Amino acid sequence: MKHIKIFIDLTRLNKPIGFMLLFWPCTWGLALAYYFNPETILYFRYLILFFLGSVLMRSAGCIFNDIIDRDLDKKVKRTQGRPIASKKISITMAFTYVIILCLLALAVLLQFNWLTIFLGMSSMTLAFTYPFMKRITYWPQLFLGLTFNWGIVMGWTSITGTISAEVIILYLAAIFWTLGYDTIYGFQDIKDDEIIGVKSTAIKFKKNARVFVGICYSLCIFLILGLCIVLNVDKYIIILSIFFILTLFYQLKIFKKNKPQSYLRAFKINNLTGLFIHLFIYSFSIL
Repeated sequence: MKHIKIFIDLTRLNKPIGFMLLFWPCTWGLALAYYFNPETILYFRYLILFFLGSVLMRSAGCIFNDIIDRDLDKKVKRTQGRPIASKKISITMAFTYVIILCLLALAVLLQFNWLTIFLGMSSMTLAFTYPFMKRITYWPQLFLGLTFNWGIVMGWTSITGTISAEVIILYLAAIFWTLGYDTIYGFQDIKDDEIIGVKSTAIKFKKNARVFVGICYSLCIFLILGLCIVLNVDKYIIILSIFFILTLFYQLKIFKKNKPQSYLRAFKINNLTGLFIHLFIYSFSIL
């Protein structure tokens, strides 16, 4: 039981917000592809596969991140109790878990077409270079956006077998979404990060955080609504965008720089944002 608890702590399976934020973009890509190719059985089958892949890859990513950040985690109050930083598990065992999880994810990936398999394999470069970005740039959140939202393109290609302008627009929108929510998340550790020299957009824009996050969310909204125009979506369907837009503005309302409890609360609302954007795009096909 003790080892199971360590594994859960390592993979953050007790904090599903992480793998859901990886999963939702996959569903956006699938929903967009479904608009052009409405194969219901295939769509729901791929939803399940992408969910499994998201859980596995996020779990592997968490462990790899903890291996790379083990010395930094010891210096940050929120992370000093993590299994690797606190030496509850060896580096060798942690790497073993990473390999097993990646092999299981590969088994899921092989269920798709060759283009999607290629895209999935190429995403590994993004996934395993991201942990180093906080050491060299104030924009690690941008790299997270590139990485976490790659599933949009994969979801699209898994059904269509091609890449088009529509999915690129959606991918860009998701990058700005991630840039916003991960900046909010970064405020949890901003004091410790400044002391130990870790970089983030939270530090770079700490004096104008709400403005920066607001711009990111506005660009996300603009691109998604722009996609609706490109697709010539019925204007009555576009009204449904109000649901995900409200979740973004609500985050800005409750996010207070001097109230640490507001950071995680605002961040977690993005699980609802991701769901509403998925339902919004899916409505293109059914309404």
